[in-house]
Formats: sequence, structure tokens, C-alpha cells
Amino acid sequence: MNAKHLAVNSVVTIMIAAAIPIALAQDEHHEGDRPEVSPGLVRDVRQATQRFQDVSAARAAGYVSAESCESGPNFGAMGVHYINEAFISDTVLDVQRPEVLVYEPHGGQLRLVAVEYFVDAQQWDAANAGPPVLRGQGFNYVGAPNRLRLPAHYELHVWAWKRNSSGVFSDWNPRVSCAQFLGEAGR
Repeated sequence: MNAKHLAVNSVVTIMIAAAIPIALAQDEHHEGDRPEVSPGLVRDVRQATQRFQDVSAARAAGYVSAESCESGPNFGAMGVHYINEAFISDTVLDVQRPEVLVYEPHGGQLRLVAVEYFVDAQQWDAANAGPPVLRGQGFNYVGAPNRLRLPAHYELHVWAWKRNSSGVFSDWNPRVSCAQFLGEAGR
């Protein structure tokens, strides 16, 4: 091997060796850390919902289980939704007051994985000229009828507590499963 090839191989080896600790460090971050996408919104959601890691704190704050675990139409899932009807009915969108907390059943427990900001489309549209936006992030419109039998609505998922390869604001997360959901009585 000549000196030029040796030098190129050395540079490539150094670059790979330098990249490994960076990749490992990124994997060591909490699953919700996605600094490349709306870090302020994700950070603020995590701060606002830290106390809801324990589902009993969510219940005490007025969140009620939808009593089902939502699996994706093709792959992945959302999880078990805990809904705060007072926040839904006021049509106010506030990072500090998510309308829905989303948990994944795992090992007999529920783990907080995401939040969902939710507003009824008819109520929103009657009072606003355009669709809802929270900190620059637009909401998804879900028409009716839909598979959840909900009225038409706008929703924004924020996967602040579990990484989502489909994106921080995607509805479904391929890393979430309902396989361990035994129902509310089974926990």
C-alpha cells in the first residue's frame, strides 16, 4: 500500500472513530430528545408533563383513560390516551396544558411517551380564520367519519418522551406497541 492510500485510510479510520462516540452519545439521550426538530417545543412539553410520568398524577389532574390502546393502521401505535375534557372543551391551545397524555403499556405499567394537543374542528373554525398552530407547528386535520369515531378535529402529537423515527409530530410511532395492553383492569 502506498503512502497516499495509507493516509486516506488513516483519515477515514479517524473519522469513523470520531463518529462512534457521537452516535453513542446521541443514543444515550432520553428517547424524546430530538434537538434538530423544534427543541423549544419538545423541551417545554417535557417540562410541562414531567409530573405525569406517574399515571396516578395524570388522574389526579383530571385526565381520564380512553380505556383502549390505539394501534396504527399499518404499523406502530399511539398508545393509551388519557384525556382532560376541561382542556378540550375550552379550545385554548397551551403547551402547559395538553388535552391528551399518551402512554405506552410496558411491563405492567404505563409509560408516558407523548402528548396530543387537540381541538374540535367545528369550534376552532367558528372562531378562527385558519387552522391551529402551536409554536410554529401546524396541526393535522382529521375529518369525520374516522376510525376513532370522533368528530372532525385538529391534532398535534409531540413525541417528547419516546423517539419516533417517523418524526416528532407524527401521529403513529413505529416504536410503540399495544401488545402488552391488558385493559385498565389488567394493570
